[in-house]
Amino acid sequence: MIGTGADIAYPARNRNLAQEIAENGCIVSEYPLGMPAIAANFPRRNRIISGLAQGVLVVEAAAQSGSLITARVAAEQGRDVYAIPGSIHSPLSKGCHLLIKQGAKLVESAQDVLEEVRHDAARRPSEAPARQPAQRSAGCAILDAMGFDPVAPDLLAARCEIDIAALSSMLLTLELDGLIEMLPGGMVRRIATS
Repeated sequence: MIGTGADIAYPARNRNLAQEIAENGCIVSEYPLGMPAIAANFPRRNRIISGLAQGVLVVEAAAQSGSLITARVAAEQGRDVYAIPGSIHSPLSKGCHLLIKQGAKLVESAQDVLEEVRHDAARRPSEAPARQPAQRSAGCAILDAMGFDPVAPDLLAARCEIDIAALSSMLLTLELDGLIEMLPGGMVRRIATS
């Protein structure tokens, strides 16, 4: 999952890696071909990555870091958040320490994550629980506020009177349910159902 068009290698020094991934795996982007690297694309990309993941591990993060946005979205999506602590003198450890203070699971080795994943798997029922009625009604309210015309997420958040972080999580769920689609330029649109 990348934050540019599928034809753009960003940063450029990763061109060979991108070519290898394209030949042996898959490059996925929600952006049109030719879309350059724009800062706003990366948190949007990361909401999908965290939504597909079972958990998010933050290795290093400054106090104002995109990694913290991804960790917050992951937590809102019900995913596990892990953080590796570091020196109290390192600016790249401050974000991890903040996450641990907020309840992220402290990780010192890969074994810590593996044990947590096994513990979660043993706790979980074999089938995912049905979505709660409150979640369904929140999604319906968003769809009603959206209408069928493309709309910017910040305008939709204002219409629904919720913060953009909570809206992003709900939009991901609606997108995965096939009820909305993300459009180029960050707009969202409801998909008409017959």
